[in-house]
Amino acid sequence: MPAFSVQKTRKPHKKFQPRSFNLNLILWVSFSVFTIVVIAFFAVVQNVQIKYQYRDQTERSLRDAGDEIVRYAIDFGALDPGFFDPDTDLSRRLLAIANRYNVSVYLFTADGRFVFPEYPVEEQEEYAAIYEEVRSRLGEGDLVSPYDTGDGSYAHARRISLAGGEWYLYLSSSTEHVTRVMNEMGWLSLITGLFAVALAFVVSGLVSMVITKPISEVAEKAKELARGNYEVNFESETYACLEVKELSESLSHASAEISKADKMQKELIANVSHDFKTPLTMIKAYASMIREISGDDKTKRDKHAQVIIDEADRLAALVGDVLDLSKLQAGIEKEEFSVFNLSEDVYAVTNRFDFYVETEGYTIHTDIDDDLYTFAARGRVEQVLYNLIGNAISYTGADKSILVRLKAGKDCSHFEVIDTGKGIPKEELDTIWDRYYRSTEAHKRLKRGTGLGLSIVKSILVKYGIRFGVKSEVGKGSCFWVDFPLPNGRENKTK
Repeated sequence: MPAFSVQKTRKPHKKFQPRSFNLNLILWVSFSVFTIVVIAFFAVVQNVQIKYQYRDQTERSLRDAGDEIVRYAIDFGALDPGFFDPDTDLSRRLLAIANRYNVSVYLFTADGRFVFPEYPVEEQEEYAAIYEEVRSRLGEGDLVSPYDTGDGSYAHARRISLAGGEWYLYLSSSTEHVTRVMNEMGWLSLITGLFAVALAFVVSGLVSMVITKPISEVAEKAKELARGNYEVNFESETYACLEVKELSESLSHASAEISKADKMQKELIANVSHDFKTPLTMIKAYASMIREISGDDKTKRDKHAQVIIDEADRLAALVGDVLDLSKLQAGIEKEEFSVFNLSEDVYAVTNRFDFYVETEGYTIHTDIDDDLYTFAARGRVEQVLYNLIGNAISYTGADKSILVRLKAGKDCSHFEVIDTGKGIPKEELDTIWDRYYRSTEAHKRLKRGTGLGLSIVKSILVKYGIRFGVKSEVGKGSCFWVDFPLPNGRENKTK
């Protein structure tokens, strides 16, 4: 019995997509969180600043009070333990210093006898603890910088050698009032923070609505545009935000361009269909005529066959132009650039129209400077020259005359082709490069060309960044011009 293996199919891995949130909610939450962070930051900074300022001030007060007591005691005279009576001037002076600096002053001898303030029996343990702490902290030194005692106060101790004996001065300052102030400020900061957060919620909600409402309106209009409604108007005088105004103007411009492109696409399909249908119909009709009528008549057969050949050539030219235009706009072809003699190419392309000169009475005047060079894709340049000259032949006046000119410029080689036709109205100069442009007349099939020549010219020149344009005056003809770039390191020798 054959063995079957069961393979587990692995489910395709889903690409992670971040969750999207409403812009109104994002702005509201962001503004509120920012407010909370700022308030918390300032509250912490304020408490830390108060704490450190009080510590510095307390340490300075303890040092200043100790220095003043020592100076006064030295000036007063010998320190006799029996001399410290509450009614003496020195005692009153120490009490005044203690009150002025808001510190507690203790003065006692090396053997632990407190001489100031008066030693109370009920506080014997507290005084004994002070004595032991001072002795342990001073050690062999004479001064201890102000320090945190750890029980809510700062202290300062120093050794004094006077009257042949050793004395100890101990000063302390309580931090209870600072703790009380900080607690009160903490509650005040909390209340202020809660009020600020509530205010931030309201303000951020209003601000986010003001910002997001026009964006939401623009988004809804964009959906209409996506559904094919090109008449939607994005601009509004009620938009207060400059960026939203710019966005609406850009979308309005994009809507107009999309509408124009959609119209051109429909016209292109209609025109190409028309141009495809006509030669196909004629090919079919003349093929039927050869089969049914002129099959045995060589003269008629050759004439009908030539019509089929001509229409097939026209159809092939149309297909070729459509393909060229599609390739140029898609950018799928890479042409090789080279330095070549532009003057020779203009002569060569112009000579390709000798058929019209010899058979249809056209006159092509030339004014071409010799040995002008350019750096470009040679095949595309020849296509530009051919299409511009062919366009001039199609639209020149009754005299059937055109002028082809190539002159040396300061930083380019200036090409012109001038016809004597009806000219182009000023308001239509920007649209003549569109596919199947036919001035203000309805679409008609040209005797020469496919109607895509100028569009191909524009696509080539825009792709390679070459300057071009048209000058025209109604009733006096048109002048199409191109400034071909010079090769690097080469200058035209102008006369």
